[in-house]
Amino acid sequence: MAKAYSNIATIILLFLLSMSLTFHQTLATQKNNGKHSLVLGLTNSRASLLIPSASKSSIKKPSETLDMMEPLREVRDGYLISLNIGTPTQVIQVYMDTGSDLTWVPCGNLSFDCVDCDDYRNNKLMSNFSPSRSSSSSRDTCASSFCLNIHSSDNPFDPCTMSGCSLSTLLKSTCCRPCPSFAYTYGEGGLVTGILTRDTLKVHGSSPGIIREIPKFCFGCVGSTYREPIGIAGFGRGALSVPSQLGFLQKGFSHCFLAFKYANDPNISSPLVLGDVAISSKDNLQFTPMLKSPMYPNYYYIGLEAITIGNSSLTEVPLSLREFDSQGNGGLLVDSGTTYTHLPEPFYSQLLSILQSTITYYPRAKEVEERTGFDLCYRVPCPNNTFTDDLFPSITFHFLNNVSLVLPQGNHFYAMSAPSNSSAVKCLLFQSMDDGDYGPSGVFGSFQQQNVEVVYDLEKERIGFQPMDCASTASAQGLHKKLF
Repeated sequence: MAKAYSNIATIILLFLLSMSLTFHQTLATQKNNGKHSLVLGLTNSRASLLIPSASKSSIKKPSETLDMMEPLREVRDGYLISLNIGTPTQVIQVYMDTGSDLTWVPCGNLSFDCVDCDDYRNNKLMSNFSPSRSSSSSRDTCASSFCLNIHSSDNPFDPCTMSGCSLSTLLKSTCCRPCPSFAYTYGEGGLVTGILTRDTLKVHGSSPGIIREIPKFCFGCVGSTYREPIGIAGFGRGALSVPSQLGFLQKGFSHCFLAFKYANDPNISSPLVLGDVAISSKDNLQFTPMLKSPMYPNYYYIGLEAITIGNSSLTEVPLSLREFDSQGNGGLLVDSGTTYTHLPEPFYSQLLSILQSTITYYPRAKEVEERTGFDLCYRVPCPNNTFTDDLFPSITFHFLNNVSLVLPQGNHFYAMSAPSNSSAVKCLLFQSMDDGDYGPSGVFGSFQQQNVEVVYDLEKERIGFQPMDCASTASAQGLHKKLF
Protein backbone atom coordinates (compact mmCIF):
# COMPACT_ATOMS: atom_id res chain seq x y z
CA MET A 1 0.00 0.00 0.00
CA ALA A 2 1.95 2.94 -1.26
CA LYS A 3 -0.39 5.68 -0.13
CA ALA A 4 -3.96 6.91 0.09
CA TYR A 5 -5.11 9.55 -2.28
CA SER A 6 -8.14 11.13 -3.89
CA ASN A 7 -8.79 10.08 -7.47
CA ILE A 8 -11.17 12.65 -8.94
CA ALA A 9 -11.41 10.97 -12.33
CA THR A 10 -12.38 7.70 -10.72
CA ILE A 11 -15.01 9.38 -8.57
CA ILE A 12 -16.54 11.02 -11.62
CA LEU A 13 -16.61 7.69 -13.41
CA LEU A 14 -18.38 5.92 -10.60
CA PHE A 15 -20.71 8.83 -10.13
CA LEU A 16 -21.98 8.22 -13.63
CA LEU A 17 -22.48 4.57 -12.78
CA SER A 18 -24.32 5.17 -9.54
CA MET A 19 -26.24 8.41 -9.76
CA SER A 20 -28.23 7.57 -6.68
CA LEU A 21 -25.17 7.67 -4.45
CA THR A 22 -23.96 10.78 -2.67
CA PHE A 23 -20.18 10.88 -2.69
CA HIS A 24 -18.30 11.74 0.49
CA GLN A 25 -14.76 10.58 0.04
CA THR A 26 -12.89 8.72 2.75
CA LEU A 27 -9.17 8.08 2.45
CA ALA A 28 -7.71 4.65 2.97
CA THR A 29 -4.31 3.22 2.21
CA GLN A 30 -3.44 1.55 -1.06
CA LYS A 31 -5.01 -1.78 -1.96
CA ASN A 32 -2.45 -2.97 -4.46
CA ASN A 33 -2.89 -6.56 -5.50
CA GLY A 34 0.15 -6.34 -7.70
CA LYS A 35 -0.14 -5.26 -11.31
CA HIS A 36 1.73 -8.39 -12.41
CA SER A 37 -0.04 -10.94 -10.25
CA LEU A 38 -2.06 -12.32 -13.16
CA VAL A 39 1.00 -13.91 -14.77
CA LEU A 40 0.88 -16.65 -12.18
CA GLY A 41 -2.02 -18.08 -14.14
CA LEU A 42 -4.13 -18.98 -11.14
CA THR A 43 -7.87 -18.51 -10.96
CA ASN A 44 -9.85 -17.06 -8.13
CA SER A 45 -11.88 -19.30 -5.84
CA ARG A 46 -15.17 -18.30 -4.25
CA ALA A 47 -16.06 -21.65 -2.68
CA SER A 48 -18.46 -21.11 0.17
CA LEU A 49 -17.72 -22.27 3.68
CA LEU A 50 -20.72 -24.00 5.21
CA ILE A 51 -21.89 -23.10 8.67
CA PRO A 52 -22.32 -26.15 10.89
CA SER A 53 -25.71 -26.47 12.50
CA ALA A 54 -25.53 -25.36 16.09
CA SER A 55 -27.69 -25.98 19.09
CA LYS A 56 -28.61 -23.10 21.33
CA SER A 57 -25.96 -24.15 23.81
CA SER A 58 -23.19 -23.88 21.22
CA ILE A 59 -23.99 -20.31 20.20
CA LYS A 60 -22.07 -17.92 22.40
CA LYS A 61 -22.53 -14.23 22.95
CA PRO A 62 -19.44 -11.98 22.62
CA SER A 63 -18.89 -11.82 26.39
CA GLU A 64 -18.88 -15.60 26.77
CA THR A 65 -16.02 -16.49 24.46
CA LEU A 66 -12.98 -14.37 23.75
CA ASP A 67 -11.03 -16.16 21.05
CA MET A 68 -11.93 -17.00 17.48
CA MET A 69 -10.46 -18.94 14.59
CA GLU A 70 -11.40 -18.60 10.93
CA PRO A 71 -9.99 -20.49 7.93
CA LEU A 72 -8.10 -18.57 5.25
CA ARG A 73 -8.23 -19.79 1.66
CA GLU A 74 -5.55 -18.80 -0.80
CA VAL A 75 -6.26 -17.38 -4.23
CA ARG A 76 -4.03 -15.91 -6.87
CA ASP A 77 -3.60 -12.47 -5.33
CA GLY A 78 -4.47 -12.77 -1.66
CA TYR A 79 -6.19 -14.71 1.09
CA LEU A 80 -9.93 -15.08 1.54
CA ILE A 81 -11.93 -15.19 4.74
CA SER A 82 -15.59 -16.20 4.82
CA LEU A 83 -18.00 -13.68 6.30
CA ASN A 84 -21.16 -15.36 7.58
CA ILE A 85 -23.67 -12.53 7.63
CA GLY A 86 -27.40 -12.19 8.12
CA THR A 87 -30.45 -14.19 9.16
CA PRO A 88 -30.49 -16.70 7.59
CA THR A 89 -26.73 -16.75 7.06
CA GLN A 90 -25.29 -15.66 3.73
CA VAL A 91 -21.66 -16.66 3.13
CA ILE A 92 -19.51 -14.09 1.35
CA GLN A 93 -15.78 -14.59 0.78
CA VAL A 94 -13.63 -11.47 0.94
CA TYR A 95 -9.95 -10.57 1.07
CA MET A 96 -8.34 -10.41 4.50
CA ASP A 97 -6.55 -7.03 4.49
CA THR A 98 -4.34 -5.68 7.29
CA GLY A 99 -3.87 -2.44 5.35
CA SER A 100 -7.40 -1.02 5.65
CA ASP A 101 -10.23 -0.71 8.17
CA LEU A 102 -13.53 -0.88 6.31
CA THR A 103 -15.14 -4.28 5.82
CA TRP A 104 -17.37 -4.38 2.75
CA VAL A 105 -19.20 -6.94 0.64
CA PRO A 106 -20.70 -6.76 -2.86
CA CYS A 107 -24.44 -6.18 -2.58
CA GLY A 108 -27.22 -7.03 -5.02
CA ASN A 109 -27.27 -9.90 -7.48
CA LEU A 110 -27.83 -7.96 -10.70
CA SER A 111 -27.18 -4.43 -9.49
CA PHE A 112 -23.55 -4.88 -8.32
CA ASP A 113 -21.24 -3.34 -10.90
CA CYS A 114 -17.45 -3.47 -11.03
CA VAL A 115 -15.68 -1.31 -13.61
CA ASP A 116 -12.36 -2.51 -15.05
CA CYS A 117 -12.75 -5.98 -13.53
CA ASP A 118 -12.68 -8.04 -16.73
CA ASP A 119 -10.45 -10.72 -15.21
CA TYR A 120 -13.30 -11.67 -12.87
CA ARG A 121 -16.21 -11.53 -15.31
CA ASN A 122 -16.40 -15.30 -15.75
CA ASN A 123 -15.98 -16.15 -12.09
CA LYS A 124 -19.35 -17.70 -11.40
CA LEU A 125 -18.48 -18.49 -7.79
CA MET A 126 -18.41 -14.85 -6.72
CA SER A 127 -21.27 -14.25 -4.31
CA ASN A 128 -23.09 -11.08 -3.31
CA PHE A 129 -24.94 -10.17 -0.14
CA SER A 130 -28.65 -9.42 -0.31
CA PRO A 131 -29.81 -7.35 2.69
CA SER A 132 -33.46 -7.83 1.69
CA ARG A 133 -33.08 -11.55 2.37
CA SER A 134 -31.86 -11.00 5.94
CA SER A 135 -34.39 -10.33 8.67
CA SER A 136 -31.66 -8.85 10.91
CA SER A 137 -30.27 -6.37 8.38
CA SER A 138 -30.63 -2.63 8.89
CA ARG A 139 -29.06 0.53 7.53
CA ASP A 140 -26.73 2.43 9.85
CA THR A 141 -27.88 5.85 11.05
CA CYS A 142 -26.39 9.27 11.57
CA ALA A 143 -26.41 8.62 15.32
CA SER A 144 -23.68 6.02 14.81
CA SER A 145 -20.01 6.74 15.42
CA PHE A 146 -19.27 4.51 12.42
CA CYS A 147 -21.19 6.91 10.20
CA LEU A 148 -19.02 9.80 11.37
CA ASN A 149 -15.94 7.63 10.90
CA ILE A 150 -16.67 6.70 7.29
CA HIS A 151 -17.18 10.38 6.45
CA SER A 152 -14.23 11.58 8.50
CA SER A 153 -12.51 13.30 5.57
CA ASP A 154 -15.41 15.77 5.48
CA ASN A 155 -16.64 18.00 8.27
CA PRO A 156 -18.17 15.14 10.31
CA PHE A 157 -21.54 16.88 10.54
CA ASP A 158 -21.91 17.79 6.85
CA PRO A 159 -23.16 14.50 5.34
CA CYS A 160 -25.84 13.97 7.96
CA THR A 161 -26.79 17.63 7.96
CA MET A 162 -27.52 17.33 4.26
CA SER A 163 -29.63 14.29 5.08
CA GLY A 164 -31.85 16.41 7.32
CA CYS A 165 -30.33 16.00 10.79
CA SER A 166 -30.50 19.06 12.99
CA LEU A 167 -27.37 20.27 14.76
CA SER A 168 -28.81 19.47 18.19
CA THR A 169 -29.54 15.82 17.27
CA LEU A 170 -26.07 15.45 15.78
CA LEU A 171 -24.41 16.79 18.91
CA LYS A 172 -26.48 14.38 21.01
CA SER A 173 -25.96 11.46 18.55
CA THR A 174 -29.72 10.94 18.38
CA CYS A 175 -30.46 11.58 14.70
CA CYS A 176 -32.08 8.43 13.34
CA ARG A 177 -31.85 9.35 9.67
CA PRO A 178 -29.96 6.83 7.48
CA CYS A 179 -26.23 7.33 7.19
CA PRO A 180 -25.50 8.88 3.78
CA SER A 181 -23.81 6.85 1.08
CA PHE A 182 -20.03 6.81 1.16
CA ALA A 183 -17.11 6.53 -1.26
CA TYR A 184 -13.97 4.77 0.01
CA THR A 185 -10.80 5.07 -2.07
CA TYR A 186 -7.77 2.80 -2.29
CA GLY A 187 -4.44 3.63 -3.87
CA GLU A 188 -3.83 3.12 -7.59
CA GLY A 189 -7.40 4.07 -8.38
CA GLY A 190 -9.44 1.47 -6.47
CA LEU A 191 -12.77 2.84 -5.27
CA VAL A 192 -15.96 1.44 -3.74
CA THR A 193 -19.29 3.17 -3.10
CA GLY A 194 -22.10 1.97 -0.89
CA ILE A 195 -24.02 2.35 2.34
CA LEU A 196 -23.17 1.35 5.89
CA THR A 197 -25.20 -1.66 6.97
CA ARG A 198 -25.68 -3.50 10.28
CA ASP A 199 -26.29 -7.23 10.52
CA THR A 200 -25.46 -10.30 12.57
CA LEU A 201 -22.01 -11.76 11.94
CA LYS A 202 -21.23 -15.32 12.98
CA VAL A 203 -17.65 -16.33 13.69
CA HIS A 204 -16.06 -19.56 14.91
CA GLY A 205 -14.59 -19.93 18.36
CA SER A 206 -11.13 -21.36 18.90
CA SER A 207 -12.75 -24.59 20.13
CA PRO A 208 -14.58 -26.87 17.65
CA GLY A 209 -18.35 -26.45 17.48
CA ILE A 210 -18.44 -23.01 19.10
CA ILE A 211 -20.09 -20.23 17.11
CA ARG A 212 -20.01 -16.65 18.28
CA GLU A 213 -22.71 -14.18 17.24
CA ILE A 214 -21.82 -10.53 16.73
CA PRO A 215 -25.07 -8.54 16.53
CA LYS A 216 -25.19 -5.30 14.55
CA PHE A 217 -21.77 -5.75 12.97
CA CYS A 218 -21.15 -2.71 10.76
CA PHE A 219 -19.92 -3.11 7.17
CA GLY A 220 -20.23 -1.52 3.77
CA CYS A 221 -22.95 -2.80 1.45
CA VAL A 222 -21.32 -1.88 -1.85
CA GLY A 223 -23.14 -1.53 -5.16
CA SER A 224 -20.41 -0.11 -7.42
CA THR A 225 -16.63 -0.45 -7.49
CA TYR A 226 -13.69 0.44 -9.67
CA ARG A 227 -10.99 -2.27 -9.85
CA GLU A 228 -12.26 -3.91 -6.65
CA PRO A 229 -14.24 -7.03 -7.68
CA ILE A 230 -14.20 -8.84 -4.35
CA GLY A 231 -15.07 -7.59 -0.88
CA ILE A 232 -12.54 -6.83 1.84
CA ALA A 233 -12.34 -7.56 5.56
CA GLY A 234 -10.40 -4.68 7.09
CA PHE A 235 -7.96 -5.80 9.80
CA GLY A 236 -6.44 -2.42 10.64
CA ARG A 237 -6.89 -0.79 14.04
CA GLY A 238 -9.58 1.75 13.14
CA ALA A 239 -13.08 1.75 14.60
CA LEU A 240 -14.61 0.03 11.56
CA SER A 241 -12.08 -2.83 11.44
CA VAL A 242 -12.85 -6.44 12.33
CA PRO A 243 -10.45 -6.56 15.32
CA SER A 244 -11.95 -3.35 16.68
CA GLN A 245 -15.61 -4.35 16.35
CA LEU A 246 -14.93 -7.81 17.79
CA GLY A 247 -13.00 -6.42 20.76
CA PHE A 248 -9.50 -7.63 19.96
CA LEU A 249 -7.60 -4.33 19.81
CA GLN A 250 -6.14 -4.95 23.27
CA LYS A 251 -5.17 -8.51 22.33
CA GLY A 252 -4.07 -9.45 18.84
CA PHE A 253 -4.26 -11.95 16.00
CA SER A 254 -2.03 -14.21 13.95
CA HIS A 255 -1.96 -15.90 10.56
CA CYS A 256 0.17 -18.39 8.65
CA PHE A 257 -0.28 -17.90 4.91
CA LEU A 258 -0.17 -21.01 2.73
CA ALA A 259 2.28 -21.19 -0.17
CA PHE A 260 1.04 -20.12 -3.60
CA LYS A 261 1.00 -23.69 -4.84
CA TYR A 262 -2.14 -24.21 -2.73
CA ALA A 263 -4.04 -21.38 -4.42
CA ASN A 264 -7.63 -22.38 -5.18
CA ASP A 265 -7.27 -25.72 -3.40
CA PRO A 266 -10.61 -26.14 -1.58
CA ASN A 267 -9.25 -28.95 0.58
CA ILE A 268 -6.74 -26.95 2.58
CA SER A 269 -6.92 -23.78 4.62
CA SER A 270 -4.84 -22.15 7.32
CA PRO A 271 -6.09 -20.52 10.52
CA LEU A 272 -6.57 -16.86 11.20
CA VAL A 273 -6.59 -16.70 14.99
CA LEU A 274 -7.83 -13.77 17.10
CA GLY A 275 -7.63 -13.28 20.85
CA ASP A 276 -5.44 -14.52 23.69
CA VAL A 277 -4.66 -17.80 21.98
CA ALA A 278 -3.07 -15.90 19.08
CA ILE A 279 -0.45 -14.16 21.21
CA SER A 280 0.08 -16.57 24.12
CA SER A 281 3.01 -19.03 24.24
CA LYS A 282 4.89 -17.18 21.51
CA ASP A 283 8.23 -16.84 23.30
CA ASN A 284 9.91 -18.72 20.44
CA LEU A 285 9.11 -15.88 18.02
CA GLN A 286 11.27 -12.86 17.34
CA PHE A 287 9.31 -9.65 17.87
CA THR A 288 10.00 -6.28 16.34
CA PRO A 289 8.25 -3.16 17.67
CA MET A 290 5.41 -1.52 15.77
CA LEU A 291 6.15 2.01 14.67
CA LYS A 292 3.49 4.63 15.31
CA SER A 293 2.71 6.37 12.04
CA PRO A 294 1.45 9.93 12.54
CA MET A 295 -0.07 9.77 9.03
CA TYR A 296 -1.78 6.35 9.21
CA PRO A 297 -1.99 5.39 12.91
CA ASN A 298 -4.42 2.53 12.28
CA TYR A 299 -2.01 0.38 10.27
CA TYR A 300 0.95 -1.85 11.05
CA TYR A 301 4.38 -0.35 10.48
CA ILE A 302 7.76 -1.83 11.41
CA GLY A 303 11.35 -0.74 10.87
CA LEU A 304 13.68 -2.40 8.34
CA GLU A 305 17.39 -1.98 9.05
CA ALA A 306 19.11 -4.09 6.40
CA ILE A 307 18.77 -6.89 3.86
CA THR A 308 21.27 -9.70 3.33
CA ILE A 309 21.65 -11.53 0.01
CA GLY A 310 23.10 -15.01 0.54
CA ASN A 311 26.33 -14.85 2.52
CA SER A 312 27.11 -11.29 1.48
CA SER A 313 27.52 -8.48 3.94
CA LEU A 314 24.55 -6.51 5.20
CA THR A 315 23.06 -4.02 2.77
CA GLU A 316 21.82 -1.08 4.79
CA VAL A 317 18.50 0.36 3.78
CA PRO A 318 17.44 4.03 3.71
CA LEU A 319 16.51 5.61 7.03
CA SER A 320 13.03 6.15 5.64
CA LEU A 321 12.33 2.40 5.99
CA ARG A 322 12.71 2.53 9.76
CA GLU A 323 11.55 5.99 10.76
CA PHE A 324 9.12 8.73 9.77
CA ASP A 325 9.84 12.23 8.55
CA SER A 326 8.20 15.36 9.94
CA GLN A 327 5.14 14.85 7.71
CA GLY A 328 4.69 11.22 8.77
CA ASN A 329 6.06 9.57 5.62
CA GLY A 330 8.20 6.47 5.94
CA GLY A 331 8.31 3.06 7.60
CA LEU A 332 7.67 -0.44 6.26
CA LEU A 333 3.97 -1.31 6.10
CA VAL A 334 3.03 -4.93 6.81
CA ASP A 335 0.12 -5.48 4.46
CA SER A 336 -1.72 -8.68 3.58
CA GLY A 337 -3.68 -6.76 0.94
CA THR A 338 -0.58 -6.08 -1.17
CA THR A 339 0.71 -9.13 -3.01
CA TYR A 340 4.40 -8.34 -3.46
CA THR A 341 6.96 -6.56 -1.30
CA HIS A 342 7.72 -3.04 -2.55
CA LEU A 343 11.00 -1.23 -1.83
CA PRO A 344 11.96 2.38 -2.58
CA GLU A 345 14.39 3.63 -5.18
CA PRO A 346 17.35 3.76 -5.49
CA PHE A 347 17.64 1.01 -2.88
CA TYR A 348 15.50 -1.38 -4.94
CA SER A 349 17.80 -1.04 -7.96
CA GLN A 350 20.83 -1.60 -5.73
CA LEU A 351 19.24 -4.82 -4.51
CA LEU A 352 18.72 -5.96 -8.10
CA SER A 353 22.37 -5.23 -8.91
CA ILE A 354 23.57 -7.35 -5.98
CA LEU A 355 21.35 -10.23 -7.06
CA GLN A 356 22.55 -9.99 -10.66
CA SER A 357 26.18 -10.10 -9.60
CA THR A 358 25.47 -13.09 -7.35
CA ILE A 359 23.37 -15.18 -9.76
CA THR A 360 25.82 -15.99 -12.53
CA TYR A 361 24.91 -19.62 -13.04
CA TYR A 362 21.45 -19.16 -14.64
CA PRO A 363 20.78 -17.36 -17.93
CA ARG A 364 18.55 -14.30 -17.85
CA ALA A 365 15.10 -14.61 -19.40
CA LYS A 366 14.73 -11.03 -20.61
CA GLU A 367 11.86 -11.87 -22.92
CA VAL A 368 9.84 -12.94 -19.88
CA GLU A 369 10.85 -9.75 -18.06
CA GLU A 370 9.52 -7.69 -20.96
CA ARG A 371 6.30 -9.69 -21.11
CA THR A 372 5.53 -9.75 -17.39
CA GLY A 373 7.07 -6.51 -16.18
CA PHE A 374 9.10 -8.24 -13.47
CA ASP A 375 12.64 -6.95 -13.21
CA LEU A 376 14.75 -10.08 -12.77
CA CYS A 377 13.93 -13.45 -14.37
CA TYR A 378 16.12 -16.52 -14.89
CA ARG A 379 15.77 -19.78 -16.77
CA VAL A 380 16.43 -22.69 -14.40
CA PRO A 381 16.93 -26.36 -15.30
CA CYS A 382 14.10 -28.80 -14.52
CA PRO A 383 15.24 -32.39 -15.22
CA ASN A 384 12.37 -34.46 -16.60
CA ASN A 385 10.25 -31.30 -16.39
CA THR A 386 10.27 -31.53 -12.60
CA PHE A 387 11.12 -28.70 -10.24
CA THR A 388 14.16 -29.32 -8.06
CA ASP A 389 15.88 -27.22 -5.41
CA ASP A 390 17.33 -24.17 -7.11
CA LEU A 391 20.50 -22.26 -6.33
CA PHE A 392 19.03 -18.82 -5.77
CA PRO A 393 20.65 -17.04 -2.80
CA SER A 394 18.67 -16.56 0.37
CA ILE A 395 17.22 -13.15 1.21
CA THR A 396 17.15 -12.10 4.86
CA PHE A 397 15.24 -9.12 6.24
CA HIS A 398 16.72 -7.52 9.35
CA PHE A 399 14.14 -5.60 11.40
CA LEU A 400 14.50 -3.41 14.47
CA ASN A 401 15.26 -5.12 17.79
CA ASN A 402 17.75 -7.54 16.15
CA VAL A 403 14.98 -9.52 14.46
CA SER A 404 16.03 -11.43 11.34
CA LEU A 405 13.69 -13.24 8.97
CA VAL A 406 15.14 -15.53 6.29
CA LEU A 407 12.49 -15.67 3.59
CA PRO A 408 11.40 -19.28 3.02
CA GLN A 409 12.41 -20.81 -0.29
CA GLY A 410 9.92 -19.78 -2.95
CA ASN A 411 9.14 -16.43 -1.34
CA HIS A 412 11.43 -14.44 -3.64
CA PHE A 413 11.87 -16.24 -7.00
CA TYR A 414 8.75 -17.97 -8.33
CA ALA A 415 8.01 -19.97 -11.48
CA MET A 416 5.99 -18.16 -14.11
CA SER A 417 4.68 -21.42 -15.60
CA ALA A 418 5.07 -25.17 -15.47
CA PRO A 419 8.40 -26.63 -16.71
CA SER A 420 8.75 -27.15 -20.44
CA ASN A 421 11.67 -28.65 -22.38
CA SER A 422 13.40 -29.42 -19.07
CA SER A 423 13.47 -25.78 -17.92
CA ALA A 424 11.32 -23.09 -16.38
CA VAL A 425 11.53 -19.36 -15.77
CA LYS A 426 11.53 -17.97 -12.26
CA CYS A 427 11.19 -14.26 -11.53
CA LEU A 428 11.93 -12.12 -8.50
CA LEU A 429 8.56 -11.11 -7.07
CA PHE A 430 9.60 -7.81 -5.56
CA GLN A 431 8.62 -4.48 -7.02
CA SER A 432 9.73 -0.88 -6.91
CA MET A 433 7.76 1.45 -4.68
CA ASP A 434 5.85 4.03 -6.67
CA ASP A 435 6.01 7.51 -5.17
CA GLY A 436 7.89 6.26 -2.11
CA ASP A 437 8.28 9.83 -0.86
CA TYR A 438 4.63 9.90 0.25
CA GLY A 439 3.08 7.48 2.74
CA PRO A 440 5.00 4.31 3.61
CA SER A 441 8.49 3.95 2.14
CA GLY A 442 7.99 0.23 1.59
CA VAL A 443 5.47 -2.58 1.89
CA PHE A 444 6.01 -6.12 3.18
CA GLY A 445 3.53 -8.01 1.00
CA SER A 446 1.64 -11.26 1.45
CA PHE A 447 3.78 -13.23 -1.03
CA GLN A 448 6.83 -12.78 1.18
CA GLN A 449 4.74 -13.78 4.22
CA GLN A 450 4.04 -17.29 2.90
CA ASN A 451 5.04 -20.08 5.27
CA VAL A 452 5.69 -17.55 8.02
CA GLU A 453 3.68 -17.31 11.21
CA VAL A 454 2.99 -13.61 11.71
CA VAL A 455 1.75 -12.55 15.14
CA TYR A 456 0.23 -9.10 15.71
CA ASP A 457 0.58 -8.50 19.45
CA LEU A 458 -1.56 -5.38 19.73
CA GLU A 459 -1.34 -5.23 23.51
CA LYS A 460 2.46 -4.91 23.48
CA GLU A 461 2.50 -3.19 20.06
CA ARG A 462 4.88 -5.60 18.37
CA ILE A 463 4.89 -8.03 15.45
CA GLY A 464 6.51 -11.46 15.58
CA PHE A 465 7.81 -13.66 12.77
CA GLN A 466 8.63 -17.35 12.59
CA PRO A 467 9.22 -19.45 9.44
CA MET A 468 6.78 -22.35 9.44
CA ASP A 469 5.37 -24.95 7.09
CA CYS A 470 1.85 -23.59 7.17
CA ALA A 471 0.34 -26.54 5.29
CA SER A 472 1.79 -29.08 7.73
CA THR A 473 0.68 -26.98 10.67
CA ALA A 474 -2.83 -26.73 9.23
CA SER A 475 -2.90 -30.49 8.71
CA ALA A 476 -1.78 -31.13 12.29
CA GLN A 477 -4.60 -28.88 13.49
CA GLY A 478 -7.11 -30.79 11.38
CA LEU A 479 -7.75 -27.99 8.91
CA HIS A 480 -7.45 -30.14 5.80
CA LYS A 481 -10.89 -30.87 4.36
CA LYS A 482 -12.40 -29.55 7.58
CA LEU A 483 -15.06 -26.91 7.87
CA PHE A 484 -15.01 -25.34 11.30
